[in-house]
Amino acid sequence: MVARALDLSRRRGFVTSSRSETGRLLAALAASRTGTLGECGTGCGVGAAWLSSGARTGSKVVTAEVDAGLAEAVGELFAADSRVEVITGDWVALRDHGPFSMLFLDVRDAKHSGADVVAELLQPGGIVVLDDFTPCSTWPPMYEGRVDTMRETWFLDERFNTVEVMVATDAAVLIAARR
Repeated sequence: MVARALDLSRRRGFVTSSRSETGRLLAALAASRTGTLGECGTGCGVGAAWLSSGARTGSKVVTAEVDAGLAEAVGELFAADSRVEVITGDWVALRDHGPFSMLFLDVRDAKHSGADVVAELLQPGGIVVLDDFTPCSTWPPMYEGRVDTMRETWFLDERFNTVEVMVATDAAVLIAARR
């Protein structure tokens, strides 16, 4: 399914799909979870495909996309897989589908201001994966000469235990577990 989602991305000229390094991490983490897995920022379905490729039997993936045309195209892509549900809406539309054992946040707004909503969406012990970070080894975390307040917020939020993981020399993700 990942190859089909990548093909859809190419056909639509969608260049912001999840990197393969992040995708492999998503699949591995999904294999460690049960229940409902969620994603915001479906795009052309690459992240959802990685999640579903690792999802355990009995788990389901719910992915939200604000662009109705993309949501429809991805819905058709996953039409034969009853474990994947594509909904049209912004990332807070996921509220009606939780609690989640895992969330993949692939939308800047969700990563920047979403810790409160994420805490509500995740079951205790649930994990959230936030991608598209440049690796950083300083404290406070810096990006383009300024304190990276988004990253700092996730590290300092007492509701989560957060770690940065490099998935490539130029890419990192944050993984935060809800306490």
